[in-house]
Amino acid sequence: MTYKFDIAVLTDSRYVNPPMIDDYIQNILNEDQMVVDALESKGLKVIRVDWSNQQFDWTSVKTAIFRTTWDYFDRFDEFMQWLQSVKDHLGFINPIDLVLWNLDKHYLLDLQKKGISIPETYFVERGSILSLKEVVSGKSWDDFILKPAVSGAARHTYKINKGNIDQYEQVFKDLVAAESMLIQPFLTSVLSEGEVALMYFGRKYSHAIRKIAKPGDFRVQDDFGGTVHHYTPTQQEIALGEEAILACDPQPVYARVDLINDNNGQAAISELELIEPELWFRFKPEAANALADAIITHINH
Repeated sequence: MTYKFDIAVLTDSRYVNPPMIDDYIQNILNEDQMVVDALESKGLKVIRVDWSNQQFDWTSVKTAIFRTTWDYFDRFDEFMQWLQSVKDHLGFINPIDLVLWNLDKHYLLDLQKKGISIPETYFVERGSILSLKEVVSGKSWDDFILKPAVSGAARHTYKINKGNIDQYEQVFKDLVAAESMLIQPFLTSVLSEGEVALMYFGRKYSHAIRKIAKPGDFRVQDDFGGTVHHYTPTQQEIALGEEAILACDPQPVYARVDLINDNNGQAAISELELIEPELWFRFKPEAANALADAIITHINH
C-alpha cells in the first residue's frame, strides 16, 4: 500500500497555528520541529497534525508518534474513541499495546512485580465507598499525594495531611466516583532535590534533566512554575532506567524515566513515560537524531 506520509508527528489543537506564542509554546513548536526535521533528514515524508483533527485522512499515514498531545487526559473518552478508530490501520511508535498499558498508572504495580523500585503506592478503584480517612487509616504518613490513575500535568493532584483531610473528603468522593485514584506518601526529596528525568532512544540513554518546583509548591511541572535544569545522572540512575525499560513488553522505541528518592533515600521510578513525554531536546538538540534513528530501526524491523 502506498501512503502519502510515512509518519505523523502528533500534537494537539492548541499547538497548531497558535494565535499567541509565549516561551512555553515556542519551546513546543521548536522541539516538534526538531523531530520533524530529524525524520525528514532520514528521507521520511512527515506531517505534524492534531490527533483530534476530524478532517484529516488517517489512512494516508503509515505510522504515528505521539509528541505534544497534552490534552488527551482531559479528553480521555474522545481520545480512546479516536485511538480505537485508527489503530487497525495506523501503526504507532511506541506500539499500541504499550501505549494502552502506559495510559493508566496501574502500570507501576506491574513494574514493582518485576522488581523495579517505585514509591509506596495504593490504588482506590472507581466506585469505592471508602472515605479518604479510611483509605489512609493506619498509615504513618504526615503528608500524602492524591492523584488520578490516568493523569498528566498534575491534573487533580493534591497534597494532603492528617490535619486538613476533612477538607478533601468531598473532592475525593467526587473523583473516585468517576475514576480510579492513587495515593502515595509525600516524598520530601521533591522539595530539596526535585525530580530527575532520563531520556532513552532505542533503549540507549541519551540525556537527562532535573525538574525543580518553585518555592512554596511541590509540583515540578513548568505549568506550575517549576524549572528545568541540566543534569548528569549517576550510572546507578541510568541502570535503574534501563531496568524499567527492559521490564516493558513490548520494548519501547523511546522512553522517559522519571526518578525520585523515596523517604528512605532510595531511588524509585515515579513515572515511566511511553506515550507523549516531553523530551527536552532543547538541552541536547542532537538527541532528535537519536530518536529518528531509533524510529527508522523500528520501522525497518
